[in-house]
Amino acid sequence: MHDIRFAVLGTGGIGRRTLEYATVKDGLTPVAACDRHGVAIDHEGLDVSELLAATASQTTDDGSSTAGTTSVTHSREGSGVAASSQAERTETPIDDIIAAADRIDAVVIAVPNLEHDFIPRIADRFAAAGYKGVLVDVLKRSRVIGMLEDRRDMFVDTGITFICGAGATPGLLTGAAALAAQSFVDIEAVDIWWGVGLKSGYEDNRGTVREDIAHLDGYDLETARQLSDEEIARVIDDHDGRLEFTDMEHADDVLLERAGICDAEDVTVGGILDVRSDEKPTTTTVSVTGTTFDGERGTNTFQLDDATSMEANVNGPALGYLKAGVRRNRNGEYGVFGPAALLPEF
Repeated sequence: MHDIRFAVLGTGGIGRRTLEYATVKDGLTPVAACDRHGVAIDHEGLDVSELLAATASQTTDDGSSTAGTTSVTHSREGSGVAASSQAERTETPIDDIIAAADRIDAVVIAVPNLEHDFIPRIADRFAAAGYKGVLVDVLKRSRVIGMLEDRRDMFVDTGITFICGAGATPGLLTGAAALAAQSFVDIEAVDIWWGVGLKSGYEDNRGTVREDIAHLDGYDLETARQLSDEEIARVIDDHDGRLEFTDMEHADDVLLERAGICDAEDVTVGGILDVRSDEKPTTTTVSVTGTTFDGERGTNTFQLDDATSMEANVNGPALGYLKAGVRRNRNGEYGVFGPAALLPEF
């Protein structure tokens, strides 16, 4: 496969690690990146080290560099991508990348989806501009999958291959569940349980923490989006730094149902986020329980080693799915694909 030129929308925790990971993954060249107020584009390849050093100074209240979302937070003047010598300040960062997208093979959408339709609306903008290539996201909300499916014909007509939910969960663990299910003819349950220790990575991933808080009892996307830094700190303190989630609205359920693996109602997702330790509070596991063709009931289990970080388990698969999406796109396969429908490429 020819070298893949790609862009990253958002340089919070996920976006920064995507750029960093790409420097050690063969066949990938980051050529564009943006946050709320800055954009860097170089079709010969960005100086990732310099860009990461510049974005390390960003101080958005939610740490997400949300590249033009309607978040209530704002970047400090001169911080983030705009502080890079490769970048320009802009009030239209996504539009600036779209304008240069005819030379970009793929785009990673690395922004928190704190509005249900934000990522689908980004896709609309690329399609309206006639973009032909790959869009990849790491979204977490089940209801957004339907919004993307409603756009399938638009993607096909335009020439877009959209890979949705391409992180860890949904993503790597969704794909693992699809593989584990092959032993069975009837699936009883898919249980996904994750653990993340985020002490040293908290500042870079405030947007992710905010999005996770929306899953706690008494919160939703709108209330979580409006929380101040102080209010988020109080939520964390109230839980002694360990946020435990059960029955999350994660896109794994819809993605597995659309892949024909099981009914969405048979999928449960939960986990523990510890922001005061870098050690995983629990082992990340996906278990698939079912009945084999010869009538035996069993459970197949896939487990991530505790030594693998959140960044490794999110960004590695995201770039692997990106590479798989580019191959499909170059073969003329357009539309919406989930992590249960294709394998990431190393």
